[in-house]
Amino acid sequence: MQVYLDNTATSWPKPKTVVESISEYLNDYGASPGRSGHAMALKAARIVFEARELLAQLFNAETSEKVIFSSNATNAINTAFKGILKKGDHVIISHMEHNSTIRPLRYLESLGIIELSIIPCDKNGKIDMDLLKSCFRPNTRIVSTIHGSNIIGTVMPIAEIGALCKSRGVIYLVDAAQTAGFLPIDVQAQNIDILSFTGHKKLYGPSGTGGLVIGKHIEIDSLIHGGSGSKSESETHPDFYPDKLEAGTPNTVGITGLKAGVEFILNKGQENLVKHSQEITRYFFDGLSQIEELTVHGPGKEKNVLPVISVTSSVFPPDKFAGMLDSEFGIMTRAGLMCSPLGHKTLGTFPQGTLRFSPGYFNTKEEIDYTVEAIKKILIKN
Repeated sequence: MQVYLDNTATSWPKPKTVVESISEYLNDYGASPGRSGHAMALKAARIVFEARELLAQLFNAETSEKVIFSSNATNAINTAFKGILKKGDHVIISHMEHNSTIRPLRYLESLGIIELSIIPCDKNGKIDMDLLKSCFRPNTRIVSTIHGSNIIGTVMPIAEIGALCKSRGVIYLVDAAQTAGFLPIDVQAQNIDILSFTGHKKLYGPSGTGGLVIGKHIEIDSLIHGGSGSKSESETHPDFYPDKLEAGTPNTVGITGLKAGVEFILNKGQENLVKHSQEITRYFFDGLSQIEELTVHGPGKEKNVLPVISVTSSVFPPDKFAGMLDSEFGIMTRAGLMCSPLGHKTLGTFPQGTLRFSPGYFNTKEEIDYTVEAIKKILIKN
């Protein structure tokens, strides 16, 4: 049996319609959108436009023009930080952030451009709101938090944080890499000024897709300048959205697959996808909790958590455990720090990290039973 339990890294398998849409684009109309006026280019442009509209609908964006496509969430977050932050600005983040947030901010800090505050979280990854409130300064420009932890699945109170930021006149950026397409996100109701997302996880699209959803009042400077398919007579880059932040030929084949992924979510019903994944995760949690040699980290079976379970073993380090599950039983997981060193320091699992299981919509209880039994066999044998 082959069991894929690494959906937090990349969801797999992709819905059949996603694969079909990508094949159709490559076979039937694989031209560049916005670069030509012939039928194939126009159809490609229509697909990109429709994908932008669907994402605006999914996240309740103020305008689809400020739904920006990028190569991934990391690229999108860098675009936001480096296109907004100026000398003397102050940024607040939490201890559960991914390196896609930590590293660009540490870089700007090392150049003397920004000051950075990092708010501690408890061992379940929950932020101290009172401490967050106390960290605001007159020069605080951005508060940036992950929406859902990629280590233990804890969900941040983004609506509460968004309201706090709005009352202080501070930009709120939410890293929704793990939650976009899974948890309901309403950027207007939750006072999210900038939402970053990736396409290859819970949006069921291919890798190489992601982007930003930007509030009408937010301005981000262009980091890359070049061809846009618009204002070709000008030697300066367009200053209107989305062209302002989308220089160069877009990843149309990826966006085509992303569009199909969003349609899959809307057709299935987001609540149905969530229900199945959370039921599978709770079932898995019950099985793992009965194994004495394992320590399960995080909030466990709380209702509002992502389908992510991280464990450590008294018998094997995470990387060796993952290798045995893969080579002996065909069970695919992830081990290590998951690009979140601060989160693991919070959990007390640094520097080895954890063994992470992340079920998805296409996993079954039979696969979970097989995995639990495989873990028991490995531990008993050794």
